[in-house]
Amino acid sequence: MALLASDARSVEQRPVQKWLVIWAAALAAVLLLFLFRDTLPAAVQYPASLVIPVADWVTAVMVWLKTNISWLTRFITTVFNVPLDFALNLFAKNFKIGRGLEAITLPRLSWVGICAAAFLAGRAFGGNRLGFLVGGCFLYIALFGKWTSAMLTLGLISIAVPFCIIAGLLVGIIAWRRPILNRVLISPALDLMQTIPTFAYLIPMLLLFGNSPVSAMIATAIFATPPMVRATMLGLSRVPSEIVDFSDMAGCTKRQKLWRVMIPSARPTLMVGVNQVIMLALNMVIIASMIGAGGLGYDVLLALRALKVGEAMEAGLAIVALAIALDRLSQAMATRQSTASTDEADARPFWRRYPNLSLAIALLVVTTVLSLYIPAFVQLPKSLTLSTAPIWKAALNWVTINLFDVIEVFRVTLILYVLNPIRAFCENFPWLGAVFLLGLAGFQLGGLRLALTLAVLTAFCAVTGLWEKTMATVYLCGISAFIACLIGVPIGLIASRNDRFERLVTPLIDTLQVLPSFCFIIPVVMLFRVGDVTAMIATVAFAVVPAIRYTNHGIRQVSPSLIEAGLVSGCTRRQMFWRVQLPLALPEIMLGINQTILMALSMIIICAMIGTRDLGQEVFIALSKADSGRGIIAGLAIAFIGIIADRLFNALSNRSKVRG
Repeated sequence: MALLASDARSVEQRPVQKWLVIWAAALAAVLLLFLFRDTLPAAVQYPASLVIPVADWVTAVMVWLKTNISWLTRFITTVFNVPLDFALNLFAKNFKIGRGLEAITLPRLSWVGICAAAFLAGRAFGGNRLGFLVGGCFLYIALFGKWTSAMLTLGLISIAVPFCIIAGLLVGIIAWRRPILNRVLISPALDLMQTIPTFAYLIPMLLLFGNSPVSAMIATAIFATPPMVRATMLGLSRVPSEIVDFSDMAGCTKRQKLWRVMIPSARPTLMVGVNQVIMLALNMVIIASMIGAGGLGYDVLLALRALKVGEAMEAGLAIVALAIALDRLSQAMATRQSTASTDEADARPFWRRYPNLSLAIALLVVTTVLSLYIPAFVQLPKSLTLSTAPIWKAALNWVTINLFDVIEVFRVTLILYVLNPIRAFCENFPWLGAVFLLGLAGFQLGGLRLALTLAVLTAFCAVTGLWEKTMATVYLCGISAFIACLIGVPIGLIASRNDRFERLVTPLIDTLQVLPSFCFIIPVVMLFRVGDVTAMIATVAFAVVPAIRYTNHGIRQVSPSLIEAGLVSGCTRRQMFWRVQLPLALPEIMLGINQTILMALSMIIICAMIGTRDLGQEVFIALSKADSGRGIIAGLAIAFIGIIADRLFNALSNRSKVRG
């Protein structure tokens, strides 16, 4: 037996030793390439004469599309304008019937009625506590004078979200029924849609549909649909086989089985998808304010451009309030157990079956009618609104006077001794060496197919002339993700071993998760001004949540039977953690690190607004110049960075599962 065990260990060690030799040789080759860069300059910096003008080709295609399908874009704009105008008039503007002096103006919904309806909605799905939270968030928006902007944002979401849910549900059903189509077309498209930066969505929308709320709504719908597709596929695949067999025995047709059996059974997972759609739509609507959406995002953008930090912070907090209200309400709807209705219940009047909904409709109608006679019901008078802008300005002045030297020393030290050396290393890294090393990693972890995928995606960034910008993005995203994991993984480990600490951490990470990305930039700009340090700190705060959540969840999900077996074997608490729980939780921890990298990448692109010089800046410049080719190619390069990281970490996670 001992001989067999030693043979098995030696067989396992041989491939490891073989790959160690291969990697040592590969790294030595890349080092030689770097040292002799003057001899082989084309292998270090991709020659400008060999750059493939893909951006020019894309621009030509977009110009052709704009010229030849303008009739289609006008038709789409006209169709979407109808529900969108209705929603914007209902929430933020007034209905105007007729023209000229004879026009009749009907008021928008009263803020009093909407706050009351929000309270009743929260109460219906989560009790009085949730009702006060949701209603209080809307009341906060009204009290701080951001009502009209918030309602413009809510109006866009109210049209974009149903469209995302319906489209995502239908595409998810198709992908679930046609696995080949999903593998070849739908899944790669979803990967691109989720990794292309938000700014890159705005450029083709701006070119095809102009600077209008419709452009913002379509961009939001495209960006927010993938979670619904994935949730639909996951929900349908998790329907118990017993339920499917029962529907077959009952004589259900394929359509009846899908819509009357499987979709209702998958409702909890579908509602999680709805929650994600709402949060992504809210995040995208804020960014889409740059192409005509208006609303709270536009307020933040104007304030940041004018360096009015107090006004930007106030608008950012209003975004937070709206995000918390929508997130908590949609989560309550997702977790609420549906109760089967009886014939007796169906026979009752509508207002008896749905008392909260009936009361909300009545309050909306009454308060809106009263707003015709009482102006305060239309919008809270300015004399009654509050403002924290002077407080934020005073706090910034105090920090500037008293802590400027400390902050400046920290910022300059970080730039000189950490960020600049890493940036120089990344920007001077040979492009051919990066293609070779990533291809080798892909071959080791996933075989020839993964190796070719990673090599081609990496080479794309070089042959399109974006290598320096790509490596600048990799440098800032990499160091931000590393620091986020360095903070998040230990916090997750502590939370997994201490219930009291977990109860303290959970509300904090929940709050960080619902904050739109804009809101992370504002307070950091107040302290560190614009630049790479600000981008790094904001990105770390934005991306740390998955590292904490997945680590905590992975440790806590280890099977109790395995823990019991370890205790029976005489393991101490420390041995149990390091030799049982941590190895078994490693795949989930790796997934959290993967998500941290992807979130850091998405945030780095938004940080282009505060002075970073990377691919995000390329997209930002392309957006300002309406240069579709430049923006789309830069967006694809960013997406390919995310896909490379995702594929590598997925392969690494799968290998750790096999070893476990």
